[in-house]
Amino acid sequence: MAALDDVDALAGALSGVDAVVHLAGTVRGARPWDFAAANSEAVTHLCAAALCQAKPPAMLLVSSLAATEPQLSDYAASKRAGEQALAAHPQIDSTIIRPPAVYGPGDREMTPLFRLMRCGWILVPGNPAQKLSFLYVDDLADAILCWLKAPRRFRRRQFSIDDGAEDGYDWPAIAAAAGARKTRMLVIPTPLLQGAAKANVGLSRLLGRAPMLTPGKVRELGHDRWVGGGDDFAAATGWQPRHNLASGLELTFNG
Repeated sequence: MAALDDVDALAGALSGVDAVVHLAGTVRGARPWDFAAANSEAVTHLCAAALCQAKPPAMLLVSSLAATEPQLSDYAASKRAGEQALAAHPQIDSTIIRPPAVYGPGDREMTPLFRLMRCGWILVPGNPAQKLSFLYVDDLADAILCWLKAPRRFRRRQFSIDDGAEDGYDWPAIAAAAGARKTRMLVIPTPLLQGAAKANVGLSRLLGRAPMLTPGKVRELGHDRWVGGGDDFAAATGWQPRHNLASGLELTFNG
């Protein structure tokens, strides 16, 4: 066990290791530094620890599709910064994958929204024309395992992955995948979301909690296109997602 900011401990943990996966991440926070420790600074520390080895291990950084739009939020910026930290160390055989929204049993952020859709309500945060990609958690794990079979083969490459749905899902398609039959769409205006986000940040600071809904998160939620793609990764590794959104949500609801 090694703390993410302890380079010496990390170096000891990496002794004799052939490959390492950076899967740590923080999705909640009110300030840039709330995200930086796990999402970017930890990458720098892990690289330093890897370079202490006679042969640095290959490294996979599980980033996020949000890193494609770093201007939207502190979270997205921290994910891009993590990618840049890894790119600054060309001595390491590194690969980056950018998954979209990952869901599955135990998820507490998106599952309530999916359940609400199943009950007939599509709650849309600001942008009804959005297109979104998703990935079931087991398929993400399979992608990592595929990389581990030949981790040095994909040196300095970056991939986006998703569940294979071409052009992602719109909101009615998401609701249909959740098992909804008759639905009503309720679009929450962006100004209302921004007001709620600012209030939530202030309340979270008073309570000492890390908020999920922030002005940056509202900008993420309103972005018109969060669509990944997995063809390049599939061609490189042989990986294929086993679940579309419908089958993944069925496992999520019953998990």
